[in-house]
Amino acid sequence: MAKKKSKNKKKKKGKDKEFDDDVLEIRRVTRVVSGGKRMSFRATVVVGNRKGKVGVAIGKGTDVADSIRKAKNRAKKQMIKVPLKDNRTVPYDVDVKKGAAEIRLKPVPEGHGLIAGGAARVVLDLAGVKDISAKLLGGTNNKLNNARVTVEALRRFEHLLDDKKDKKK
Repeated sequence: MAKKKSKNKKKKKGKDKEFDDDVLEIRRVTRVVSGGKRMSFRATVVVGNRKGKVGVAIGKGTDVADSIRKAKNRAKKQMIKVPLKDNRTVPYDVDVKKGAAEIRLKPVPEGHGLIAGGAARVVLDLAGVKDISAKLLGGTNNKLNNARVTVEALRRFEHLLDDKKDKKK
């Protein structure tokens, strides 16, 4: 029986290896309760498979490991599929503003690489975008909001996935 359990664990580990993850930020947060302050942690995590799927989420817990685990699970549930042109870049230019965060994504020719900074670079890398120029336009230095606006910009291309399904029928 012990062998079966170890095989199941190996399968589970292999399944988890399908997605890569990156911790963007860990913050210590406190809330005031009667009798003092209660401390917890908030982790912002990006999860992707580098083949067109990516998700961003936060997790809160009493310790860092717990908050990271919760954030990974939520990010996997909130993943979006990104249609990539030639499996390298986005199909066309897009500008997105969400709250104070604003981003501009532009496709570039093959070989230019991933030109982006901060949270946008992490999200685009884990999404599998290899050639793109991305610029976070002022507004905020908040990594969570910058990651969310990047995912929102990538979500604008989802309608292309629907068009491909319609053409196949």
